[in-house]
Amino acid sequence: MDGHTIVVGLGFGDEGKGAVVDALCHDHPVTTVVRFNGGAQAAHNVVVDDRHHTFSQFGSGTLAGVPTHLSRHVLVEPIALAGEARALEALGVTDPLRLLSIDADALLTTPIHVAANRAREDARGPARHGSCGKGIGETTWYSLLTDRHAEPGDVVEHQEVIGVPGPAPTVGDCDHPAVLRRKLDALARFYEPLVGDRYRVDDLVSLYRDFAAAVRTTTGDEVGRLADRGPLVFEGAQGVLLDQHHGFHPHTTWSTVTPDNAKALLGHRHATVLGVTRTYQTRHGAGPFPTEDHDVLTRFPERHNDTGHYQGSWRAGHLDAVLLRHAVTACGGIDALAVTHLDADRLKVATAYDAPLPTTDLTAVLTDRTPTLVDLPDPVAWLEEHLGLPVLVTGAGPDRAHYTVRTPARR
Repeated sequence: MDGHTIVVGLGFGDEGKGAVVDALCHDHPVTTVVRFNGGAQAAHNVVVDDRHHTFSQFGSGTLAGVPTHLSRHVLVEPIALAGEARALEALGVTDPLRLLSIDADALLTTPIHVAANRAREDARGPARHGSCGKGIGETTWYSLLTDRHAEPGDVVEHQEVIGVPGPAPTVGDCDHPAVLRRKLDALARFYEPLVGDRYRVDDLVSLYRDFAAAVRTTTGDEVGRLADRGPLVFEGAQGVLLDQHHGFHPHTTWSTVTPDNAKALLGHRHATVLGVTRTYQTRHGAGPFPTEDHDVLTRFPERHNDTGHYQGSWRAGHLDAVLLRHAVTACGGIDALAVTHLDADRLKVATAYDAPLPTTDLTAVLTDRTPTLVDLPDPVAWLEEHLGLPVLVTGAGPDRAHYTVRTPARR
């Protein structure tokens, strides 16, 4: 594949985006992998021979030697990032932080955000949303409060404002200790009623200064500069069915999962939008799942996914063409597909439900739908025919060797 590529998941996440990005980076020269949404909750698995890594904040092209740029749309958690760098070093990646650049405007996710996220999810009890417990939603929510001039007692995005907020800390603040300290002081005071006062701001300031010294921080149109040097692969996190605008609330992510952020970062430059799907449907945690089937779950054991304390259980079912079309429409259309897990057998696909998919109240409607299932002997041929999209990447196993990047037909 030539030119820039935007990789986006068309399901509830866990479609195989990491392996697809790795395959693209191994197949042809790529200047940089650009992350364009999400944060430390990403879990993209890449297997190369005897090496396996679950990518969280580093781009999934790292084992292919491709640098990563975390754009302003990514939430950066420095403590987790340092741990991931150590794990990559253990796999033979020399000085992983050397391969990383970060936009100065990217928001910081701190231990305070993480604790607040978990406290809220714990309080929901059996009505949990299925959060990963990594502070993603809390980081985004707090960043909204100053812009909206929120005051104690206001309700912003269905959450009560519990204190006086301040400006949200960013990666760029890590180079300016006085600014960072003021922002972290305000953050700690704001969340004290929810998480207590166990976080020492001075310790965080010291840690983040070390972080700033270890990574390259960028300003201005870094993505444009990188794009003019050569092909970029934009790596999305989560899946479109979890998108904050197009997913099924409240079981969504505080993130724009569609290609919109990547397209904005590219400006006028063209990119191929590559939507990723498994040959069967999966979901991690709570929320509607019309094609869920315990038989599918038991037939295809998951090597790299399990029940999460906050996220909930791993679930599986038949491929859902209704939701695939919903995801493609939410993306404003896509150019091609990547199909993973082609080693699965005895597959079915839902071609319709017992009622049409409405434009409102999707969660309630999906909770009580009966799908029409048909056999799916050849997923690639079926998807190309019924979605009218070429399949340009295929994966028939977990290892890079199981992936093929196909040459698109010339028009």
